[in-house]
Amino acid sequence: MLTDILNKYKIILGSKSPRRQQFLKELNIPFEVKFIDSQEIYPHHFKAEQITEFLAEFKSNAIQLKDNELLITADTIVWSNNKALEKPKDKAEAVKMLEELSNNNHQVITSICLATTKKTKIITDKTQVYFSKLSKDEINFYVNNYKPFDKAGSYGIQEWIGLIGVAKIEGSYANVVGLPVQKLYKELKNF
Repeated sequence: MLTDILNKYKIILGSKSPRRQQFLKELNIPFEVKFIDSQEIYPHHFKAEQITEFLAEFKSNAIQLKDNELLITADTIVWSNNKALEKPKDKAEAVKMLEELSNNNHQVITSICLATTKKTKIITDKTQVYFSKLSKDEINFYVNNYKPFDKAGSYGIQEWIGLIGVAKIEGSYANVVGLPVQKLYKELKNF
């Protein structure tokens, strides 16, 4: 159980993601949300988990902590064809990303940074996701109706596109949603 860590620290979630907030609620972790809107810029030569680890820590460093606070920040990307698919800027980019993911597989990579005033720990999880072939009509329907502009790779596995398009996954489903909850729980217990 998390009793020791919850007695010791006030938990701060450095994310406005409703999915990450919901996961913490479901773990029965009381938390406060604090975040700073910032550009998610990283060195252009970074690849895969180098990107998510850098951004999770970057977000963490942007928030000032008190001695009794433990901050959780995270970053998720879709790694496809040796490049990062982040949040789409517009409808055209969302459609293009989904066309790339169609009938293909990719990795969803999430890194979490746990930080106090005295300690920082970064953990990363990877899930392999396999999409079946999506038609142009299916892609357009999803983008028009679900507007996945706040989601890495332009999709939410928990939404319509995940139900009809994801053939299989290897790894954590929660990671694809945006937070590898099992790894987070384990790390919090041992922090």
